[in-house]
Amino acid sequence: MTDKIALVLGLIIVAALVVDISVFGTVHLVFLAKKFADMLEWMAFWR
Repeated sequence: MTDKIALVLGLIIVAALVVDISVFGTVHLVFLAKKFADMLEWMAFWR
C-alpha cells in the first residue's frame, strides 16, 4: 500500500466518523469499531 492510498483511506475513515457523530451522536461508535476491525482483517487477507 502506497502512502497516497493510505492517506486517502485514512481521510475516508475520519470523514465517515465525523458524519456519523454529527448525524447520530456517539451511540454507534462501538458498532463502527467492530466493523472497522472486520475491514482491517479483510484487508490483511488480501495483502
